[in-house]
Order: sequence, then structure tokens, then C-alpha cells
Amino acid sequence: MVYGKTITISTVGFSDIINVSDQVQSIVSASGIQDGLAAVTVIGSTASVTTIEYEPALVEDMKELFEKIIPRTIRSRHSETWGDDNGFSHMRASLMGPGITLPVVDGRVLLGTWQQIVVVDHDNRPRKRDVRIQITG
Repeated sequence: MVYGKTITISTVGFSDIINVSDQVQSIVSASGIQDGLAAVTVIGSTASVTTIEYEPALVEDMKELFEKIIPRTIRSRHSETWGDDNGFSHMRASLMGPGITLPVVDGRVLLGTWQQIVVVDHDNRPRKRDVRIQITG
């Protein structure tokens, strides 16, 4: 069986980190699937999905890490070509990837105690992001 749903979240950009764990679990519960896999994918080339401990200090640490690895001011041929100054956001998103797959066990997404599912919007402006949750089992 396959069950899927798309949610839309609002972000402020610049590596905004949004916790979507509760929404994902609600969709898994609604699916009725007890054991399988849940794929969580953000649509677009300037955002990513991962898991972290979603707490304020680590959220800020992650933003600082993104800035150190790929600063907003990095020279980008993409930005020079298109004039949208968001080449850095494409690079950050491609390093992290657009999605993750997690096990579903007994109708629950299998996460650690301090592990949450997050969408990271790296773009240089506020966005509405579609996130597809697809459960197979």
C-alpha cells in the first residue's frame, strides 16, 4: 500500500529550519500503515530535509555552520547568470539533499528521543514550501 500527502509550510529563508515531525507523524497515522517506510521530500532546489535535535541553540549552530561552509557571499556563476543572488542556497541544498526516508514501526515514525524531522529553506527570501510525505508498507 502507498499513501501520500503534501503539506505546505511558510519559511523566512536564509536557512530557516522548520520542525515538521508532528505533521509527518499525523500523516503516517492517517495512512493506517503499521510497518514500512516514510519518505519526506521538499519540492524545489533551494531547500532540504534532514533530522536534528530541534532546539534553539542547535538551530543557531546549524545556521552558523551553513554560513561557514557556503557563505551567502560566495561567488556563484548561477547568481551572476540569473541575477537572483541565491547561488549559495542551491549549493547548500544540494549538499544536504531534498529528502530522507525513515522507518515506520507499529504505526510510528522511528525517531530517537531527541531527533526531529526538519525542512531547511536555504533560499534568500520567504517562501511557501511543499513537502511530500509518502508512506509505503
